[in-house]
Amino acid sequence: MIVESEIRSPSQILKAKLSDYMQLIKIRLSLLVVFSASMAYLWASNRNVDTLTIWLLSVGGFLITGCANVFNQVIEKNSDKLMKRTLKRPLPDERMNVTEAVLLGIVFGISGLLVLSKINLFSAILGAIAMVLYALVYTPLKKISSLTVIPGAIAGSLPVVIGYVAATGEINRQAGLLFLIQFIWQFPHTWSIAWLLNDEYNKAGLKMLPSKSKGRTSSAIILLSTFLIIPATVLLYMYESAGIHVTWLIILAGLILLLFSYKLYRNRTDKSAVGLMLSSFAYLPFVLILLVVEKFL
Repeated sequence: MIVESEIRSPSQILKAKLSDYMQLIKIRLSLLVVFSASMAYLWASNRNVDTLTIWLLSVGGFLITGCANVFNQVIEKNSDKLMKRTLKRPLPDERMNVTEAVLLGIVFGISGLLVLSKINLFSAILGAIAMVLYALVYTPLKKISSLTVIPGAIAGSLPVVIGYVAATGEINRQAGLLFLIQFIWQFPHTWSIAWLLNDEYNKAGLKMLPSKSKGRTSSAIILLSTFLIIPATVLLYMYESAGIHVTWLIILAGLILLLFSYKLYRNRTDKSAVGLMLSSFAYLPFVLILLVVEKFL
């Protein structure tokens, strides 16, 4: 017998399906990638902003990121069942089958690359590399080694390079510096989250912290990785990619990030990890916005 409360209207079914798709493509992460790529484009454009190009970059970036996230969840379906944070995702909860998810990922991936190729072929190639690194290297490697953070950081930093290439058609020193800052940022950002979720990751067999436990070794490596963002920032000024005032502001932001990382090293508590995680969320948008504002003033 069907309970009346269980009967859903077509609009409710559609809303639920769209919600599942949003979870599958990790909508917030996808939008963050679009933001990073767009800000890099604006920084590299030197005020010569082409509305069509930035639109293609945003749509293409969103689609390829969605594709990578879909295949990430397809591969991690069984692991997601073991973690409280992820067990209600569409695949582990069996609200969606793997075939549907794979088809969605393929459509997103092909469409995204085609859109990026409308800007230039170089952008599409970089997009393909980012997808492969995230879905087929970083994701399965999480079961094998904590070094998975390296291909993950590369994939997570390529969007700024794609944005730069969309504006200039080339990779140069400035693109490399932007990549370097976001690459280094990935380590304290990823590891602060891994610290908080370490018990669940261990339950699912995922190796995400730089060492096996939430101990002094892990916190020391996180502190060292955070410190490296300071000299990377100085390179922006040395190679005339940022003015002195903006450089000092970015260094200040880096020092704040380092302070939270030091607190994690000293206290080794989840509360300290939350502080580092939240400060890392604020750091990257602050830096990218600052660099773009300087270019347009």
